[in-house]
Amino acid sequence: MKPAEVGKGEGLRLALIGQGAFCAKVLEALAARGENLVAAYTVPDPGRAGPVVEAARKAGIPVFQPALMRSPEVYEQFSSLKPDLGVMAFVTDIVPSRILECPRLGTIEYHPSLLPRHRGASAINWAIIQGDKRTGLTIFWVDRGIDTGPVLLQKEVDVGPDDTVGSLYFNRLFPLGVDAILEAVSMVKGKAPRVPQDTTLASYEPPCEEKHAVIDWHQPLDRVYDLIRGTNPQPGATTLFKGKKLKLYDSEKLPGVAGGAGEVVVVGEKGFEVACPGGAILVKRVQPEGAGKQAAAEFARQVSLAAGERLGS
Repeated sequence: MKPAEVGKGEGLRLALIGQGAFCAKVLEALAARGENLVAAYTVPDPGRAGPVVEAARKAGIPVFQPALMRSPEVYEQFSSLKPDLGVMAFVTDIVPSRILECPRLGTIEYHPSLLPRHRGASAINWAIIQGDKRTGLTIFWVDRGIDTGPVLLQKEVDVGPDDTVGSLYFNRLFPLGVDAILEAVSMVKGKAPRVPQDTTLASYEPPCEEKHAVIDWHQPLDRVYDLIRGTNPQPGATTLFKGKKLKLYDSEKLPGVAGGAGEVVVVGEKGFEVACPGGAILVKRVQPEGAGKQAAAEFARQVSLAAGERLGS
């Protein structure tokens, strides 16, 4: 599909919607480049001002924190700004279609996968859990579906064999995403593509929750390892020890180590090793039920964990 000419000029009125450190960095980058940010919308802060509020105030940009984006008064306020382009950067609230369609040129959004693969709120989790070797990010034109709109641009990255959700996001998809939004805004000023997604290649996964992160120690080593790193730092991979939940985080794959499924085969200063078909997982960081995260070696000392004991049901 040929790029569609959607707008010209340097003075596009941008309305930013988002939250957290990612949205704050996008705001800072757009402001530093001299873009015409007419407002930033973010979530209410439970205590002190959040990163988006602080970044907006520092840049002298109006910032709004509605309890619900779908409230009628929010649309009235938003439309009065007469935005040319909406920019969504990490949004968890439901944004109604009339706000998304209000800007003259529409709304673009950042998504941390190569759409149409891994639509949904936990794209990075599922890419790692499913063993993807490549992923990336998409800036797309928002429509009324869930991550279904036409693609403006995409960037690919490798998924390292030991990447976690945290390392993949903060080391690559976060900084690359900020740059991609800047690039996308520049493209909208000229000829911006609207490439339809190939629905035959689409996948959608639900938000990754504890029920999706239960370890089956009878699964092959790679599958178990991908689940642990694909749920680190959230929601954590869950197993049982003596009938209580134990979440696993930092870990290492040890091919070739022998033992029964879920059997603790070694307890040492680095943590403890748990066997599964094809090898073992060296568990380095855990979270016992009702407690905070801690080093696995410390947990092992506290509960007198010994080789021969088992994790799982």
